[in-house]
Amino acid sequence: MQTLLRLLRIYWVIARYRLDTFLEHSALPLYLRLLIKLLPWRLFFSARTSSAERLRLALIALGPVFIKFGQTLSTRRDLLPDDLAIELAKLQDRVPPFSGQKARQIIERQLQQPVEELFAEFDPTPLASASVAQVHPARLKDGSAVVVKVIRPGIERVIRQDVDLLYTLAHMVQRLWSEGRRLRLVEVVSEYEQTIIDELDLRKEAANGSLLRRNFEGSTILHVPEIFWDYTRQNVLVMERISGIPVADIEALKAQGTDMEKLAERGVEIFFTQVFRDSFFHADMHPGNIFVSRENPHDPQYIAVDFGIVGSLNAEDQSYLARNILAFFKRDYRQVAQLHIDSGWVPPNTNVQAFETAIRSVCEPIFEKPLKDISFGMVLLGLFQTARRFNMEVQPQLILLQKTLLNIEGLGRQLYPELDLWKTGKPFLENWMKERMGAKAVLRSLKQQAPDWIEKLPQLPQLIYDNLQLNRGAQQSHLENWQVLQQQWDERRRATRRALLIALALAGGAALMTPQVADSVASVPWYAWVPLAGAILVAWRA
Repeated sequence: MQTLLRLLRIYWVIARYRLDTFLEHSALPLYLRLLIKLLPWRLFFSARTSSAERLRLALIALGPVFIKFGQTLSTRRDLLPDDLAIELAKLQDRVPPFSGQKARQIIERQLQQPVEELFAEFDPTPLASASVAQVHPARLKDGSAVVVKVIRPGIERVIRQDVDLLYTLAHMVQRLWSEGRRLRLVEVVSEYEQTIIDELDLRKEAANGSLLRRNFEGSTILHVPEIFWDYTRQNVLVMERISGIPVADIEALKAQGTDMEKLAERGVEIFFTQVFRDSFFHADMHPGNIFVSRENPHDPQYIAVDFGIVGSLNAEDQSYLARNILAFFKRDYRQVAQLHIDSGWVPPNTNVQAFETAIRSVCEPIFEKPLKDISFGMVLLGLFQTARRFNMEVQPQLILLQKTLLNIEGLGRQLYPELDLWKTGKPFLENWMKERMGAKAVLRSLKQQAPDWIEKLPQLPQLIYDNLQLNRGAQQSHLENWQVLQQQWDERRRATRRALLIALALAGGAALMTPQVADSVASVPWYAWVPLAGAILVAWRA
């Protein structure tokens, strides 16, 4: 019954916001296009605004899960038309909150104590309400100002139902809308499902936040709030309350005298540091999750919150990505193509020359612009789109990376339009490559492996002895096998000799039975038989 009601609700929203207009220009059969023209709601609702805006409003009307899906879809600039991506990017983490009383009940059930015993102060009115959780201000008994993040009640059941409906709608749109197949909405829904299910366990978010905080401990460019683990459970997260200016509030930042150029450059520095130094990056850095400290506006510091989505690259992906970007800006397209093959991002049997030509045709026009106007995000987008034509498999870690880079780049240019990402990022990449490939890297590797070597050093004589015994055993086994083969060969040789002797005896006996041969043999002197006997003996030995 609930599923039926939900379907009716979706039907009503589709009609109210005239989402049928998305199908007007699709390659539908004539009878389906006529059927759409005759839909009854077209008489009552008009499509006055753009289709992109109506889609955004429809997702808001459908509720938190669809809002979150719209946010996820907006990050796939490689799949969406520009107008649609820009409109969906307007979706904010402000949705109707659930009651403060319900939040108290969840907190008490998770922490097994009354709210009054847990906190010196607790405000039932939320600071912010998002699609999956909402945040309440509070104060611990020791006076620490904190925020309490609480998962929406019953949200997992709603998410499961709505994700199933999203799959159904995605399949339907891909069949009916010509652009739907290119957007690969089923793949997007799959990515979204994995992301939002992970966000339902706040312990994972807390662990991500703790690691990011350790990585930037004492940093002057990024502050990560402290996690209070004693008050954190699957549905409840308590962390330090921060005070900062939302990064999208440009007027407030300028009003306090913030160095906007340095702020923009530090955003790029934070991104490259997370990706290449730590191989662990905040992958949901949209403006709603980023603030700027009010202290030291001439030496600005970022503050990051909401660590539900993070990304990571292994050492090989880090190296290949850095070398790809450096090779691209050197216009060495052959190396870019070869690196894609070496990394396993495209099949090993890919035609390198054809791949290089395709990359050049996409990337060369970019260099008609000044370096400061070249978008790193669009560079990666162009490379990945080209590689996809050569059967590049989906690389989830690269999708998250591209999404994060687009967010950082857009934010940086919003803060300081003259930002030159190449000027900011190139020295970082070159230094990282030197540290990875140079003598320091070798010494660091030796230093890391030294404890293992020292631990195994007392065992070295035994390991050598065991290895020698193993080799000796192998040699003995080979010798025994050879002896067996030699015995078999000797036996075959003896059998051959016996057969030959019997054959000669029979042939000689038969010949001696004839009178002519017998008389001839009798007339031959005995010493004439010596050479023949020698020849027979040599042949026998052979």
